[in-house]
Amino acid sequence: MGRSRSRSRSTSRTRHRAKHKKRRTRSRSRSASRDRIHSISRHHSSSRVQRSRSKDRKRVARRRSYSSSSSSSDEDLIIRAKRREEEEKKAELEKQRILKQKELEEKLIEEEVARRVEELVAKRVNEELEKRKDEIEAEVMRRVEEAKRIMEKQMLEELERQRQAELEAQRQKEEEERKKREDLERIMEENNKKIEEAQRKLAEEQLKLVEEQRKILEEKQRMEEEERKRVKQEQDRILNKKNARPKLSFSLGK
Repeated sequence: MGRSRSRSRSTSRTRHRAKHKKRRTRSRSRSASRDRIHSISRHHSSSRVQRSRSKDRKRVARRRSYSSSSSSSDEDLIIRAKRREEEEKKAELEKQRILKQKELEEKLIEEEVARRVEELVAKRVNEELEKRKDEIEAEVMRRVEEAKRIMEKQMLEELERQRQAELEAQRQKEEEERKKREDLERIMEENNKKIEEAQRKLAEEQLKLVEEQRKILEEKQRMEEEERKRVKQEQDRILNKKNARPKLSFSLGK
């Protein structure tokens, strides 16, 4: 609270000094404009006095010319013509000087009017700004808050874009790893199928070999059995022949 009161007092003192300074500036500018106008009027009055003196000199010159002799009339005419020409030149110069003086006065008046209008406009602007100070500060704060909200929104959107990009990169990485894993599993499955097929073929070959060996063994056993039967039959036949031979009796008669 103490700081706010000291600030308000300092601002009021500053405003009072500024107003006092503006008043002194205005009074100085007004006095300067009055001095310029007085100097212009004095210059204008002095020009009038000079014109009246030149007219008096012209009258004296005319009187002197009338009192001269008739023998110098031609010279007088030439001199009068030259004087008339000089007077016309002087009159033209005086006319131009008066026009320039008038233009200068008008320019000074226009500058004074423009300066006063500018001061009045600046005063009105300052008064209007002072009246609308709170409104302007509120508008500035509103725009600052709006800019902050826009920046925060842009930052959040940027963070969301980064997060989505990271998620997309993670998803692509996981997808690549899944494809690699599926390819590896497919290759392993194909290899397992090939191994199983090879094992199946090997087992079939082994079964065929065992079956052939069994058949060979059975054939061998059959042949051996037949050979035994044949040998036995041969032996039986030989024995039967021996048993079937008639017995000879050698008996002597009495």
